[in-house]
This record gives sequence, structure tokens and C-alpha cells, in this order.
Amino acid sequence: MSHIVWDKSYEIGVDFIDKEHKILFSTMNKLLSLSEREEKSEWVCREGIKYLKNHTEEHFENEEKYMQSINYSEYDIHKRLHDDFRYKTMPALEDELEENQYSAESIRHFLGVCIGWVLAHTKTEDQAIAGKTGSRWGAIPHGEEKDALEATIVQLSQEIFQLKAKLISEQYAGEDFGNVFCCRFSYCGEKKERWEVTLIYEDRLLLKIISNILNKEYPKVDDMVLNVTRYLSRQFLEQIRERFPAIDLLDLENESLLTHGQLLNSFQREHPVCSLLFSTGEGYFAFSVVSAESLSGKIVSEINHQNAMNAVKEYLEKETEEQESRRYKILVVDDSEFMLARMRQLLADKYDLLESDSSISAIKVIAVNRPDLVLLDYEMPICDGKQTLEMIRSDRDIADIPVMFLTSRSDKDSVKNVKALKPEGYLLKTMPDDFILKTLEDFFEKRDQ
Repeated sequence: MSHIVWDKSYEIGVDFIDKEHKILFSTMNKLLSLSEREEKSEWVCREGIKYLKNHTEEHFENEEKYMQSINYSEYDIHKRLHDDFRYKTMPALEDELEENQYSAESIRHFLGVCIGWVLAHTKTEDQAIAGKTGSRWGAIPHGEEKDALEATIVQLSQEIFQLKAKLISEQYAGEDFGNVFCCRFSYCGEKKERWEVTLIYEDRLLLKIISNILNKEYPKVDDMVLNVTRYLSRQFLEQIRERFPAIDLLDLENESLLTHGQLLNSFQREHPVCSLLFSTGEGYFAFSVVSAESLSGKIVSEINHQNAMNAVKEYLEKETEEQESRRYKILVVDDSEFMLARMRQLLADKYDLLESDSSISAIKVIAVNRPDLVLLDYEMPICDGKQTLEMIRSDRDIADIPVMFLTSRSDKDSVKNVKALKPEGYLLKTMPDDFILKTLEDFFEKRDQ
């Protein structure tokens, strides 16, 4: 059964607050259990949600009194987050439950939002009460802003997602690193200028994060995963906003979900002023900021309290369609321009093709673009295919990417040496085009199965 696992990382060291948090977790776990039972009664769900709401409000009041008693410097910010949840988010969720007569879908939406909000708030704002989170910065010299932002994102990834992130690109421009889900938030600054901040998650990273939180293996991104992610993302950006008051991200105006195609569309409209790509060992995510001042026209529908459930459902349908139509991405690594041209002519109509003429450039391409398959020349000079494969396998972020060797040697000893490295397979450069195409088709068909 799905449930949120309480561990010491949630404790802040204030006994009554920790006790109240445990009650919140326990209540949400019971509601999660109820939501998976077909025979559940509407009355039981109503009572459970009513209890969760009442305890949440009581907890907020007790926590606010405690912060005042210790003269907590961030009290106003913390209370504003409480007020937003109890006076805006929670009433809207209750209205949605009533309108849908406590349907299974509406209960899943309610729980997804609550879980995402409570977990992130407990990991960040509540930890700050006891001084357990990182320091906040005020005015930061312009030249140091990006470094400070990078450090903050790495820290928050550990606090909220329990993952160690590392920056691998400062110029992410929408490169396709796998199936992705994008949460975009539009903010209005003091001078009414607008900023659009997008968090882009690889689907396998999302599944890892949510599976860890709910102690259940999720095979695909569904409405529960997406709703938890939406509110984890909100808290993530709230933390960044608090630590960088100079960044005029003052008021959240709207939220939307973008497919990868829509993300690329938005980048074509306006290049990001800051766009960072991170790897976690469990998947990639990107943080992108666009000045929306000069943008015109909408590329996606906004999500609000009235349409959230349907918007998530429609988004998942669009994303599924886009993923099903997505072409596999193959990186061809070969120092021969003739071989690159041949593979380009052979594969470009059916696959998204990336090219590299050396092992070093290949590693860079893999890190940012994450291909579905690498076709690797075995006999390259300086750093040959064997050494390149060893570099790929030694980096946990890319170690699972499948590699096939391209080789011009077909003698028994050469083939034996290639097989000893345990690639996904090998292709002789002298093979007929039809045979190469069939080999690749069989590989992807088997992988999908």
C-alpha cells in the first residue's frame, strides 16, 4: 500500500511540532489507503479529509505561536505560506471534491497536492525554524549570482528530493534528454515585469522521487505523480525566491504544464536568461528562467483551482501522444567523415541523429542530450572504443545508456575482444544497409518490450 515513510530527515527537533507532523503523515497515509479501495464510502473519505484539514489548521496555529515565542525572524514569510495553503489551496480542493462527489480522481488530486505541499514545506521552511537549512542571501554581486543559484539548487535538491545534483550545462536550450515533464510558473515583479520559471524533469527522475516519497514503485508518470511534483516544484521555487530577494519573483500569477514540444516552442520565442541542466545519477532536470516582458501569445493553458484536475489529465494525454510519436535518438561516434555521412544517409529519416568524431566530444554530447543508443567506432585513434565505453560505464549518470560497437574487423579474435566488453551488440561496417536497419529495429523493439 502506498504510504509516506517518516524518517529522521523530517524531524526539526521541536517535540510538539514533530509529533504534529507525524499525525499529518499518518492521516495522509490513511487517506491514501482509502483512495485505493473500491468499496470506500464517501462518508469515510469526507470525515478523513475533514480531520486532516482541522489538524492542519490547528498545527499552523501552534507552529505560528511557537515561532513568535522564539522571535523567529522569518515568521512573516512562513505565515504567508500557511495562509496561502489554508485560505486558497485547501478551500479550492474542497470545492473540487464536492463538485466531483468525492470521486477517486478528485481524492487523488487532493492527496497529490497535500503530499507535495506538506513534504516540501516540512523539508525546508519547518527545518529553517530550527536553523537546519542553509543560509539565505540578500544582495548578491551580479557576477556571483549564477554560482549562488547553482549552489542553492544543489542544496534544495538534497533537502527536498533527497538527491545529489551536479551542474553539467549552463546553457540548456531544450535539448532532449529523454521523456520529460515541464512545470512552468509565471511571476510578476515589483515593476509589473513578468518572469517565467520552468522546471524540467526527466520522467525516470520523477518516478524515483515519488517512489521514494510514497514507498511504492510507480511504472509511469500518472496524475498522482504529477500533482505531487507540481507542489514540490512550487516549494522549490519559493525557497529560491526567499534566498534571492533581489530576483523580483514576487507574486505567482499562474502555473502551466508544458510538453517537450511546447518547451522548445517557448525557447524559440525568447532565449532563457538563465538555463541550467543538472544530473542526479537518477535522471536529469533543468532550471530555466525566461523574461516574459517581450513575449506575446500563449502557448499553453493556465492551471487554476477550477480546472486543475482536467488540465493534468489533458496534459498527460498530450504528453503520451508526444512520447509515442517521438523518434529514438542515436549518437554515432566515428572519426571517419565517410562513415558519419553513410550513417547519416542511412538513419536520418527514421531516427534523430547525433554525431561525434571523437570520444571526448561524444561524452559531452551524451551528458547533455542523452541518446537512446550509441553506435561507437571501435578503432578510433588516441582514445579508442574500448576506452570510450569504459568512460561511459564509469559515470553513473550515463552508465546505463546502451552502446553498440561499429567495427571494420570481422576476424575471430577481434570479434571476441569486442564481445568481452559486453556491449549491446556490434555492427560490421561492411554489413548491408538493410541488415544494419533491421538490427537497430530489433534492438528498440526488444528494449520497449
